[in-house]
Amino acid sequence: MAMEERPASWRARIGTIIPVSNTTNETEFNRMKPDGVTVHFTRVPLHGNPAEDDFQDMLSHAGDAAEGLAAAGADIIAYGCTSGSMICPADRLIGTMEKTSGKPAISTAGSILEALKAMGIKRLSMATPYTDATNEKESAFIERHGFEVSAMKGLGLGGTLEKIQKMSRVSPSDIFAHAKSVDRDDADAVLICCTDFGSAGIVEDLEKDLGKPVITSNTASFWGALRRAGVDDAIEGYGQLLRQ
Repeated sequence: MAMEERPASWRARIGTIIPVSNTTNETEFNRMKPDGVTVHFTRVPLHGNPAEDDFQDMLSHAGDAAEGLAAAGADIIAYGCTSGSMICPADRLIGTMEKTSGKPAISTAGSILEALKAMGIKRLSMATPYTDATNEKESAFIERHGFEVSAMKGLGLGGTLEKIQKMSRVSPSDIFAHAKSVDRDDADAVLICCTDFGSAGIVEDLEKDLGKPVITSNTASFWGALRRAGVDDAIEGYGQLLRQ
């Protein structure tokens, strides 16, 4: 066997901050990564109502986590939480991460917006594992940034740690059926929200079934991180966004 001449992360190291309950982000990023890219994770506490203290705890934890990932040699830092990054003002979240780490930073929320723009999507349907209250906040975020939400549906998960942990245990086949049920004829695409919702593996089949793009929190986040790190490979098997 020939000895490998280059280190595993010869192209890029992506550092990702995820909530303590998240077990899906690591799995999906590792499946999607191209040769020469490695992914590294750290966890932060769950924040039920981060606005209660004007995001001070959330930003403090994000800053410390970003600093730690920079010490691990990450080239870019991603905040891998959909609801958290949609709620916290982007300039404060990204600014805190970049200040403490000295590295460029992105978030799931920002990556979703950039992905929608890159694919020319104006109107979308949203499938999530969340409660109606969380869905309303995320829909409002999407629409504030110039997109239209045709329909949205959740699974009522959230509010307690036990329910949050169930998000990662929803089967891919159930997520497929859930996402398909929320699609509408007037929607240009389907957005599957939540970085702990194991949906990246169904994107290709769902796009073929629906005849339109499907974006997930993790495909958008990974696409955003790769592009920011200067890696523009076409990655097969996870939908149009990563393949383009």
